[in-house]
Amino acid sequence: MLTLYWRMLRYRVAAMILLFMLLGSAWHGGLRTLEAPVLLVALALASSYVCATSVNDISDREIDRINHPNDVGRPLVTGTAGTGDLWTLFGVSGVLAVALSFVAGTAASGIMVLSVAVGVLYSLPPARLSYRTFLAPVTLAVAYVGIPYWIGVVVAGDGLGVWDLPLLAALYLLFAGRIILKDFRDREGDALYGKPTFLLRYGKGATCLASLCAVGAGDAFLITSLADRLWLAGVLQAYVACVALMLYRLYRADNRKDEQLSIGVGARMGNGLLATLLGCLVLANQHATWSTQAIFGITLTALYLLTFVAFLRHPERASIGYKG
Repeated sequence: MLTLYWRMLRYRVAAMILLFMLLGSAWHGGLRTLEAPVLLVALALASSYVCATSVNDISDREIDRINHPNDVGRPLVTGTAGTGDLWTLFGVSGVLAVALSFVAGTAASGIMVLSVAVGVLYSLPPARLSYRTFLAPVTLAVAYVGIPYWIGVVVAGDGLGVWDLPLLAALYLLFAGRIILKDFRDREGDALYGKPTFLLRYGKGATCLASLCAVGAGDAFLITSLADRLWLAGVLQAYVACVALMLYRLYRADNRKDEQLSIGVGARMGNGLLATLLGCLVLANQHATWSTQAIFGITLTALYLLTFVAFLRHPERASIGYKG
């Protein structure tokens, strides 16, 4: 069961979800120390994600046989687990998510119940929101950004307020611009089984434009949320520029590998933005000086930019690690 849990966790996406949770805590002055409740709620959040991937794999097993024929993260496709195993994992992970989150109070447990419910509504009938062209990315953004951020705020001992809206809108839109590109990876199976994704309904150009608009709007909200530390907003513009460049490269790509490389590198730079923002917020909560925060932010950004430049110079050396 532990092996199956790990396979369904899909750690790249789980790490991103954790970043959103930590950002919620850091924005409210938390994470001064890494205490047990933070770790337990992180595990609860991971378990709720396992719930979501379990029911999604059950729902999409026929599509996954086309889109992910050799992916060890799809045990129903590879035959390493059966439908009953995933239903069992769904139940165990759901109970674990709610129970572990109780360490942060009843509100946190309620949020975990909501998280599990969203996963069910997204994948299973009668709602099956994954088959709704516009509701699918909106729902995923709620599950991957809104809920983790919210529970991060609760772990910090606080509640959502109007001051959260600019940052939350920024994170939500930036993620929405990213997740809509998942359809590029899955279009063969989606087309065969009539899944009306944005890409299949409106085409590549419209999808890239929608992603760019979401990223641009998210960046505007990000700058607004950082009005009291515009130097940080300025540093983060390097990541936004790289993401925009990868969207242009995606639009111009004429083969599937180049498409997935563009999406993967863009996603990596998006993760760099989140990590840089989180690190600077944590340092600020630790009462680090402005110069210390700036040195950290600029150094980490420079390291990400070096990997980005390396990709532009030698794209043939890059490997596809993007998993949605």
